[in-house]
Amino acid sequence: PRHTRNVAIIAHVDHGKTTLVDRILKQCEVKLLSERMMDSNAIEKERGITILSKVTAVTFSPTTAANDDKSALLVNVVDTPGHADFGGEVERVLSMVDGAVLLVDACEGPMTQTKFVVSKALQYGLRPILVVNKVDRDAAAEGVAESAVFDLLMSLDANDEQMDFPVLYASAREGWTSRTFSDRSVWKEKNLDVTALLDTIASHVPPPSVDVNAPFSFLVTMISRDPFVGKVVTGKVHSGVARVGDAVRVMDRDGNER
Repeated sequence: PRHTRNVAIIAHVDHGKTTLVDRILKQCEVKLLSERMMDSNAIEKERGITILSKVTAVTFSPTTAANDDKSALLVNVVDTPGHADFGGEVERVLSMVDGAVLLVDACEGPMTQTKFVVSKALQYGLRPILVVNKVDRDAAAEGVAESAVFDLLMSLDANDEQMDFPVLYASAREGWTSRTFSDRSVWKEKNLDVTALLDTIASHVPPPSVDVNAPFSFLVTMISRDPFVGKVVTGKVHSGVARVGDAVRVMDRDGNER
């Protein structure tokens, strides 16, 4: 588990969340079948928004000292809806992760839906990573969105650890993140990518806390159907280990075997 990170990317609609996830997949050499690959539902493709939470896994080797043995990390990335109508979907998926990337538009700042999602993330004890997106726009100004998020966390009674959040600057459309706010010419000269974000996830998000010696338990949070393998369940391992070929019992919420 120490080489695993589970992280959700949450934001208001149209703040660049799904685009950022696509950039992460591309850098980690996941083959993209299309732009906005995580929006696979027919309605999502038609409307260009995320409705159902999606999970994908990427591997990368951190460039920082956060991973002492320099082993590659497995990062499970959850792309969540940004519309207020699908807030229940966001709340459900936050129980699966150990950290959250909060993506905020540099010009608009945190929106109403952002407040709802952040409040739920704080209740689950998640420590946010703030990514200020669209900083390549002329209207973007350093410190505005960061201050607004700080005030938001204060109003939601975040603890000291949650208030001490790292800040990154990004242009998801151009495919880069940076630890500093500077002019566009510098960003272009540096030929940046999303390594800064991946390194921050490695150092800031804790690995899952799992007792591998306990009996296997797995909480199902998503059920989908694959045309080749049939029903597929996604969720979070809370204890134990399951190996290929193991038989597991499916229980309902009352403990009855199904």
